[in-house]
Amino acid sequence: MYDRIMTLPLNGESSLFLFGPRGTGKTSWIKAHMPDALYLNLLDFSTFNALSINPGRLEGFIGPDNTRWVVIDEVQRVPELLNEVHKLINDRKLRFLLTGSSARTLRRKGVNLLAGRVLRYHMHPLVIQELKEAFDLPHVLQYGLLPQAVTHQDPSSYLESYVQTYLREEVAQEGLTRSVGVFARFLEIASYSQGQVLNTSEIAREVGIHRITVANFFDILEDLLIATRISVFTQRAKRKMVAHQKFYFFDTGVYRVLRPTSLLDTKEETEGVTLETLFFQSIRAINDYYRLGYTIYFWRTQQGHEVDFILYGPKGFFAFEIKRSDQINNRILSGLKNFGQDYPEAKLYLINLGKFKEYHGNINVIPFIDVLKELPQLLG
Repeated sequence: MYDRIMTLPLNGESSLFLFGPRGTGKTSWIKAHMPDALYLNLLDFSTFNALSINPGRLEGFIGPDNTRWVVIDEVQRVPELLNEVHKLINDRKLRFLLTGSSARTLRRKGVNLLAGRVLRYHMHPLVIQELKEAFDLPHVLQYGLLPQAVTHQDPSSYLESYVQTYLREEVAQEGLTRSVGVFARFLEIASYSQGQVLNTSEIAREVGIHRITVANFFDILEDLLIATRISVFTQRAKRKMVAHQKFYFFDTGVYRVLRPTSLLDTKEETEGVTLETLFFQSIRAINDYYRLGYTIYFWRTQQGHEVDFILYGPKGFFAFEIKRSDQINNRILSGLKNFGQDYPEAKLYLINLGKFKEYHGNINVIPFIDVLKELPQLLG
């Protein structure tokens, strides 16, 4: 197992939530760092069956003299357990680590009950700081950074299975949508919106469903922690901004397996979006792991000036433009220049596949691999 940089306050008194998509390594981390914990896995049928029929049996599973951490893996499968967890935290001061790969049922059935009593953490796919010398950019752009996709002998087959099992089947089994076929078609069409401003009406026409259904499907993707929407940065806006959000699947490999390819696709087009996705998933992970507190936005005016990512928070104010090309010209720099005019306080970065760090006025140009390595120091 790779040495993950995520840390949890296991010496503290608070119980914890650990959220993250399936396959990101939550269970492996727990078994490596909490070998003495009482571990209850709700993916195990007998455990799931017993506790779903009678959540009150949880205290019996724990026993009267337990002082260890209690881990409940995939707690969203029996959200009624949160009532029992709440009671045991209050009555016996037990500490729980609750993991989940879906926020939907928890939010609906009791996650708010534990507000203030349980700290929330996230696990993401691997980052370059964890892979170190094993980081292979072409492989990562094609297959992503889920641990199994990095180490599997056949990462393409693994990702196909991942999508089939954890996206389509789980959605159907949890009753989040009645038509798996329609949802599968939606996933395919949504992949063309990766890194783009969302047009739900256009997607609805492509899939052949109502716009409200499309909006609900995007909510499902976020609730299953496999996609994220980011909003346009409008603080102290001096120009008219677009109103819609941008959309990203959480991992480059998942995006690539969902996105159909054809002879009409150009390498520049697909790799450009994938490079942007890799940067996005990296800043999300670093932001969460180091508790930096940034909110991630994008910037786009109605006139078409755009910057891929804006990070705004107590530790800084950054604008990042991601380019596959190593060329630098006025057209490539124009979005950052316009943003810098409106927000002179921001630090401006062009990230590309060049080999050298350069400075163009107040714009810093950094090679892509270098910035991934430097993100903790840069943002911290």
